[in-house]
Amino acid sequence: MLLTRIKGPRDLDRLSQEELDQLAAEIRSFLVDAVSKTGGHLGPNLGVVELTIALHRVFESPKDKVLFDTGHQAYVHKLLTGRQDFSNLRSKGGLSGYPSRAESDHDIIENSHASTVLGWADGLAKANEVLGREDHHVAAVIGDGALTGGMAWEALNNIAAAKDRPLVIVVNDNERSYGPTIGGLANHLATLRTTDGYERFLARGKDLLERTPVVGKPLYETLHGAKKGLKDFIAPQGMFEDLGLKYIGPIDGHDIEALESALTRAKRFSGPVIVHCLTQKGRGYTPALEHEADRFHAVGVIHPDTGLPVKTAAASWTSVFADEMVKLGHDRPDVVGITAAMLHPVGLNKFAEAFPNRIYDVGIAEQHGATSAAGLATGGVHPVFAVYATFLNRAFDQVLMDVALHKCGVTFVLDRAGVTGDDGASHNGMWDMSILQVVPGLRLAAPRDAEQLRAQLREAVDVKDAPTVVRYSKGVVGPAVPAVGRIGGMDVLRTPAADVTRPDVLIVSVGALAPMCLEIADLLDKQGITSTVVDPRWVKPVDEALAPLADGHRVVVTVEDNGRTGGVGAAVSQALRDAGVDVPLRDFGIPQRFLDHAMRKEIMAEIGLTAPDIARQVTGLVAKLDGRYDSEQAATVD
Repeated sequence: MLLTRIKGPRDLDRLSQEELDQLAAEIRSFLVDAVSKTGGHLGPNLGVVELTIALHRVFESPKDKVLFDTGHQAYVHKLLTGRQDFSNLRSKGGLSGYPSRAESDHDIIENSHASTVLGWADGLAKANEVLGREDHHVAAVIGDGALTGGMAWEALNNIAAAKDRPLVIVVNDNERSYGPTIGGLANHLATLRTTDGYERFLARGKDLLERTPVVGKPLYETLHGAKKGLKDFIAPQGMFEDLGLKYIGPIDGHDIEALESALTRAKRFSGPVIVHCLTQKGRGYTPALEHEADRFHAVGVIHPDTGLPVKTAAASWTSVFADEMVKLGHDRPDVVGITAAMLHPVGLNKFAEAFPNRIYDVGIAEQHGATSAAGLATGGVHPVFAVYATFLNRAFDQVLMDVALHKCGVTFVLDRAGVTGDDGASHNGMWDMSILQVVPGLRLAAPRDAEQLRAQLREAVDVKDAPTVVRYSKGVVGPAVPAVGRIGGMDVLRTPAADVTRPDVLIVSVGALAPMCLEIADLLDKQGITSTVVDPRWVKPVDEALAPLADGHRVVVTVEDNGRTGGVGAAVSQALRDAGVDVPLRDFGIPQRFLDHAMRKEIMAEIGLTAPDIARQVTGLVAKLDGRYDSEQAATVD
C-alpha cells in the first residue's frame, strides 16, 4: 500500500499523478474501516482527501503553517503527517479527533471551535512579516459553514487591508456544516459553484480574438481590462475581490492536479488569496452520500458495509428535548426554535419538521443567534435557542447585555453540558454554570432525568421577563430518580431515619449526577454517617430554603458536573455566608484545567468525581469534626 509508505508530507513529492489518485482511494478505504470501529467525524474527512494531499504537496509543513477550521476534517492531515494508528481514535491514549499540538509539530491550532482559523492565519502572517520570514507561508482551510461565522468576516476585513501580505485562504465548499449551509453567503457560493467563471470564458475569447486580423488583439486587451465587470456578470465573485482579496476558482476539490495548480499560483501571489474548492462531503462512501441529514458528519461505531449502527441507541437527553419541543410547539404557538448550524445535533429537527415557519438556523453565529433571540422576545414570541454548552461561551456578552439587561424572555437549552469526553478539551461543557452565575436575573435549571427535563423546559418558557437556561448531559438519559419530598422549590431525594435529629451531611445534587449522589449517601450510610440528598432543580438563583436546611446539618457537600471555580458550589457557599449559616462546605466538581480526550467515565475517575472518591473525602471530613479521623477508616469506603 502507498499509504504505509507515507511517513511525512515530503513523501508525497515523489508520487506520480496516478499514484496520488491511488493514495486518495487508499485513504478513503482506511477512513471507512478505521472510523467505523471507533466512531468519529467520517463524512468531512472523506470530502477533503485530495484537498489535503494537494495542500501538503504545495506547502512545506511545518515550516509553512497549514491550519484547519474547525479541525474535525484533519484525519487525512494526520495520516499524511505520520499518524496512522487510528485504533484508539478519540479514546484515552489514542489520537485526538482534532489537531493536537501534543501529537505533532504539524498541528498548529486545536480549539476546534468554528470560524477562528482566519484570525489565527492573520496573526501568523503578520508574524512572518514582522520577522522577515519571506519563505514562510500560511494556508488556512475554512469550510463554507464556518465562513458564516462573524469572526471569519472580522478576520477577512483585516486580512484584506494588507494587500501585500501573503496568505492563502482555502474555502472548502461542500454546501454543508453539519447540515446544508444556509444564508446569504451560502447563496453567493452556490452562484459561484454553478457558473463556469470568467477565466474559461476569457480563455475561449482570447483564442478566438487573437485569430481575428487587425482588431482582434486590441479588442481582447480592452476586454481583459474590463475583467472585473465581466467577473460580476459571469461569476459574481466580486464580493471577495471588493474586499481586496484575489479570487481563484471554483476548483474541483477532488482533482489533485487542478488543486495543486491553483494552490501553487496562490502561494506565489504577494497578497491574500482565496482559493475556492468544491468538495463532496462523504465522497466515496455510499451510506454517507445517501445520509441526507449530515452525510455522516459524525458517527458512532457502525457496520462499514452498510453504515448502520452496531448498537441500537437508547433514549438520549437530546431526543427527550426534541420530543418535548414538538409538544411544546403544539401547546404554545409563540414558541420558536433557534439553532446555530446544528439542527439535528441539538434535536431541533423534529420541531423544524412540525413547524417549518418557526425555526431559524443562523449559521455558525452564536452571538447573532443570542441577540436575534432578544429581538424575537421583544417582538412578542418566546425563542428557544438550543446550542452545545461549550458554544454558548462565545455568546456571553450577548446573553449579558442584550438578553439579560433587556429582561428578555429567552430560553437557552445547553446540550452536551459537563464532561463530554471523546471530543477533548474544547468540547467539555464545563464552563456554563460558572460563566452564567454572574448574569443578573438569569435562571438556570439542571434536570436530573427525562421527566425533569420535560418539566423544567416548560417552566423555563413560562418566564417572560428574564433569560432562562436548561442544561443537560451528553448521551443516554438515565432512569427516573423520584423525589420523596419537596422543600421550597427543591426536590428531596433521600432523607435520614426519622429518629435522626441533626443529620451529618447535606448533599446538594446538581443535574444528572443525582444517581451518583444517592450512591454517595449509601456509601456514607455504611460508615454510620447520616445524610440528606436534595436536588435544587433550579441552581440559579440559590433556593431560599437551602440555607435553613443546611443549618440543620453538620456538613454541606455540593456535587456538580461543572468547573469548581465560580460554579454552583461557590454560589451555595456565598448564599450560606449571606444567610449567616456557618457550616463547613465542600464543593466537588471539575478541576479548572483542560481535560484530555477520553471516555466520560475515565475522565470522571481521573478527576475524582465518582461516588467512592467523594464518599471517602466526606467520611474523612466528618471524622475530623468528630475528632476521630483515621485515614485507614476513610480508605475503607469503596
